[in-house]
Amino acid sequence: MDKLLIRGGRKLRGEVLISGAKNAALPELCAALLTDRPVMLHNVPRLKDVATMLKLVHNMGVRAERDDNGTVRIDARSLEVPEAPYELVKTMRASVLALGPLLARFGRAKVSLPGGCAIGSRPVDQHIKGLQAMGAEIVVEHGYMVAGIGGGRKRLHGARITTDMVTVTGTENFLMAAALAEGETVLENAAQEPEIADLAEMLIAMGAKIEGHGTSRIRIQGVERLDGCTHQVVADRIEAGTFLCAVAAAGGEVFLKHGRADHLDAVIEKLREAGAQVEAVDGGIRVQSQGRLKAQSFRTTEYPGFPTDMQAQFMALNAIAEGTSTVTETIFENRFMHVDEMLRLGAKIQTDGKVAVIEGVRQLSGATVMATDLRASASLVIAGLVADGETLVDRIYHLDRGYDRMEGKLRGIGADIERVAGPAEVQP
Repeated sequence: MDKLLIRGGRKLRGEVLISGAKNAALPELCAALLTDRPVMLHNVPRLKDVATMLKLVHNMGVRAERDDNGTVRIDARSLEVPEAPYELVKTMRASVLALGPLLARFGRAKVSLPGGCAIGSRPVDQHIKGLQAMGAEIVVEHGYMVAGIGGGRKRLHGARITTDMVTVTGTENFLMAAALAEGETVLENAAQEPEIADLAEMLIAMGAKIEGHGTSRIRIQGVERLDGCTHQVVADRIEAGTFLCAVAAAGGEVFLKHGRADHLDAVIEKLREAGAQVEAVDGGIRVQSQGRLKAQSFRTTEYPGFPTDMQAQFMALNAIAEGTSTVTETIFENRFMHVDEMLRLGAKIQTDGKVAVIEGVRQLSGATVMATDLRASASLVIAGLVADGETLVDRIYHLDRGYDRMEGKLRGIGADIERVAGPAEVQP
């Protein structure tokens, strides 16, 4: 099992390329299932979850090829088995995104209940409720969602869907399903993340009729068929935010090529208040940090608020900042699991339910720590970059699910970090 060995204390300088967004690439790979024409996706990140999704569609009979430049070509004309089995999706929650496209195109689907990071309950009931409003009949049995279209109809029909909560994958599933449904679908309380807007732009390029994406109310006029397209996956705002926090904590000056500052307003505002210099420039984001920063309190919430996917990384910065800060996590109930590992590095953090209180210390001390989920692993890497001595981050298969060769990018801007092999370990 690979680990990351980090020798802390180096400032970061230079340029880092921000990869395509995992949270855009995964639904867009599923959107390719909506058509029998070839789809070309550029800027697809090289991630474990992407590899799993490609295996998943290949298992259905889809031709999917990728090259070394981040281009994936998908041809779903020969799709034979509209099924996502447990064996392929047990580690990836994004598998639920296959449900809407398969049901919309074939009128039936069988999709395993998803797995993924252990950061709390993320039920699929909202997906089921929305698709049922569009005419789907769905039962959950033996760990699978088995879906068909009721009433003798061949296609889903438009509907007004209002979810009980803002759900990103739910909005994406409804967008894809509604693109081929009869009539108009209106999504109320829709998620507004940039990745959803990017998915909508891809669907529009395929011939879908969509308005309002990027807002809380999206209108989709269904069409009978979709064509192929060529689409560039939007840059990963969470990867960009992670590198912003890394530079802010470690010090130095770095240009984030392809980074989108307009997708990170809440994070950048907090970084500026902490004392880092962050500016949008032509082609990316420039960040500069000198001296100890000031601790910042924040509360996670849906986009465009402070993202839960940046909570752990910013907490690592707060751990060595001047002053005391409070972090309130409102999205996932188990997303403070990185705290115990940060305590091993010398951080002073107390948690009470959804609230963490961080008392900044001047120096962390290197130690062996264990990643518990994707963003937790990134926070431990940031902590290791500023800790005195060596930090060994175990279970980095979590990191590989969402970051495209992170250690190589960090080495490129001056970090002393390397991937080392360890004894085999059974993944939970």
